[in-house]
Amino acid sequence: MSDDVVWSIINENLCSYKVKTKTQTFCRNEYNLTGLCNRATCPLANSQYATVREDKGICYLYMKTVERSAFPSKMWERVKLSKDLDKALRQINVNLIYWPKFMKAKCRQRFLKIQQYLIRMRKLRLRRQKKLTPVRLKIDRRETRREQKALIAARLDTNIEQELLKRLKEGTYGDIYNFSQVAFDKALDAEEMESEAEEGEKENESDEEETEINPEIERELEGEYEDSEEETHEFVEAEDSDIMSDEEDLEELNSRVTKLLEKSSQAESSSDGESADEESGPSKKRKLETKTKKKRKTGKKKMEIEYEIESSSLPKVKVVGR
Repeated sequence: MSDDVVWSIINENLCSYKVKTKTQTFCRNEYNLTGLCNRATCPLANSQYATVREDKGICYLYMKTVERSAFPSKMWERVKLSKDLDKALRQINVNLIYWPKFMKAKCRQRFLKIQQYLIRMRKLRLRRQKKLTPVRLKIDRRETRREQKALIAARLDTNIEQELLKRLKEGTYGDIYNFSQVAFDKALDAEEMESEAEEGEKENESDEEETEINPEIERELEGEYEDSEEETHEFVEAEDSDIMSDEEDLEELNSRVTKLLEKSSQAESSSDGESADEESGPSKKRKLETKTKKKRKTGKKKMEIEYEIESSSLPKVKVVGR
């Protein structure tokens, strides 16, 4: 009787858990079995009621009886259901053995739905998902401003340090100026690093030049070696013009020699006397003529011409005289 009174009040008047739509009315009570607002599934209008709930991946069976209606803190009895589906269904049937069939069927159906969405949740956790992070514009702007200010301050510090080092090197302050040892050591280290880098660059450039020149030199040497192997000596007769010019030169030399011999013979003959000269004159002249003829015969030099043939250039001629 009390259940009918409660339902008449809730159905006709205001209920805080009721949500009306164009098609149906829903119930937002956490103990509702189906989520619909009607007489059979309302947890407030039924003194004997059962439902299934999930808490941190574990399913529980909640039961309400008339005997505990006077004690709101002890109104709902909770039974933990096993993770095995068959065992959990058996537990529901055992605990709701004398309850209406509608209540048993709806509890089993709710338990199956909860198990299905738990399985889906586990699968989604195993997959890679995008993590959404909120965009904090104010904090980002504040951080960017601080970074810019820190960069400006760092540049100023480096500029001041460089200027002081320059003045120290120039000797503007002399020995009076007390410079920090840490900054001075940093400057020395930087100069050493720069000098080492320059030396390394110079060495690399020299190595590159050597590597560029070496192949050219090797090619030239190989070409010269091949040309020296390919050279052949050939003897060729001289041309008529060259032979004529050489014979004319030899005749001029012979004529000069004969004149000198005649002068020397005349000087010797003048010392012996004119008589001896007259008697022995023709015989001497004959001897001189024979000598000159022999010299003319023997005076002609043999000419040999050698040609050197090269693969890259025109033939070179060498004249060898005997």
